[in-house]
Amino acid sequence: MAYKHTNSKGVTYYLHSTDVTLRGGKKQTIYFFAKVEKNAKGTPVDLPSDRIVKENPRNGFLTIKKK
Repeated sequence: MAYKHTNSKGVTYYLHSTDVTLRGGKKQTIYFFAKVEKNAKGTPVDLPSDRIVKENPRNGFLTIKKK
């Protein structure tokens, strides 16, 4: 079950993650929100325990931040 969050504008977003390789060769996991639960660019995930969801009050854009 993916983590879902409804922003202040009433739009529901689902949390996804994917593993990417940086230019230096280091592997890193990135997290992003999408309006659809199943996305071809990442897999649905639960919110990691060391992260919190922040919302931009101006446009309702969701981001994840470390605690």
